[in-house]
Amino acid sequence: MARPALYLDVDGPLNPYVSDPRQTPTGFSAHRMTPESWIVQHPGTPRSAVKPLRVLLNPEHGPRLAAFEDAFELVWATAWGKDANEFIAPVLGLPQLSVITWPDTPDYRAGGTAAQRTPGPGGEFWKTVHLVTHAAGRPFVWLDDEITDLDEAYVRTHHGGRALLHRVDPQRGLQEADFEAVAAFAAALDG
Repeated sequence: MARPALYLDVDGPLNPYVSDPRQTPTGFSAHRMTPESWIVQHPGTPRSAVKPLRVLLNPEHGPRLAAFEDAFELVWATAWGKDANEFIAPVLGLPQLSVITWPDTPDYRAGGTAAQRTPGPGGEFWKTVHLVTHAAGRPFVWLDDEITDLDEAYVRTHHGGRALLHRVDPQRGLQEADFEAVAAFAAALDG
């Protein structure tokens, strides 16, 4: 059986984008980034005129996540797609990670917004069905800020392996308790 997966979202867990824009959260630093997934949301605007995104990242998160590489395959599960390897991974000191390729839906690549992505059959978050398919029965942890009870129910019903769907506060990003939850899940898999 393949190694368990640790699915990582960027906005929310790694980038506390809901935080007070006047104050950078402790441990985080602000970065200006212009990923392709952001540029395509501005059709008709010259590339040089697209205002960069303000992205808050905590450099301590990279080593903390890398410490889980013995237990999990780290996988980007983010609307950033492959841009996460180009923009986020270097700042955090992470290696190039596998990336979930989302199906072609009206999304960033087509100049749409996340709200246009199609929810699952039971109203669950649009990523959920695809993560269960990608996991293919292997255990997984999913760190995201948009997980709800509907996602938990879908995974219980449609996923044959163990799973931890862990919602991260998008105002604070990953905190010690979040890392502890992942570590506890990894320990339970070994037990």
